[in-house]
Amino acid sequence: MYVHPQFNPIALQLGPFAIRWYGLMYLVAFVCVLVLGRLRIRQGLADLSARDLDDLLFFGMLGTILGGRLGYVFFYQFDHYLHAPLEALKIWQGGMSFHGGLVGVILAMAYFARSRRFTFFQVADFVAPLVPPGIAAVRLGNFINGELWGRPTDVPWGMIFPQSDSLVPRHPSELYEMGLEGFVLFALLWWFSSKRRPSGAVSGLFLIGYGVARFLVEFTREPDSFLGLLALGLSMGQWLSLPMVLVGAYMMVRAYRR
Repeated sequence: MYVHPQFNPIALQLGPFAIRWYGLMYLVAFVCVLVLGRLRIRQGLADLSARDLDDLLFFGMLGTILGGRLGYVFFYQFDHYLHAPLEALKIWQGGMSFHGGLVGVILAMAYFARSRRFTFFQVADFVAPLVPPGIAAVRLGNFINGELWGRPTDVPWGMIFPQSDSLVPRHPSELYEMGLEGFVLFALLWWFSSKRRPSGAVSGLFLIGYGVARFLVEFTREPDSFLGLLALGLSMGQWLSLPMVLVGAYMMVRAYRR
């Protein structure tokens, strides 16, 4: 049994200005996209240029931040923000949804593809393998903050999170997500996209891989206290992940049939 290290969430304090680890993890995520994207371009496995990547990253950052925040507002605490709409602007207080961020990035990629006369899947298949390391970084940020802890457990690596409602060992579900949604998914997608695949296949595999990983990890993650478990005993994260798997499977089948 372990106790959460209780990291200081602030990485650097300059007077009233504070740089938080969680925010830095988003910066790491965007840097990973830039570095890995340039590598893929040099390998000749992308239709985009380095300049295209720079512009795409800008739109992707906007999609991630705006979509992630709006997704949290609408999927998780709509009633709260309906009565206090200005609270939705306080991003620094936390509250980001991966699924909302995904929608935001999809819209950003669609706009970019149309403006540069690429097909949507030329862009999406290029971006998909670059995303998992960023997911891993953000989950590390969750762990540093001591948030999104897991359900009570008696496994030997169970961890006590003093921020939780009770001092009982819990699954370090943030680390599970970092491993599955981040490192494992990255290895799978990087290998799969190391040679040309049918249009939409890489994006489809991303949706399947993330959806399955998130669905499984949610069995060890404590449901949000303001939501609890929903229909069939599944969490909001699981219900949002199921359509990802179904759409991803359809995309894979359609890509290889074509």
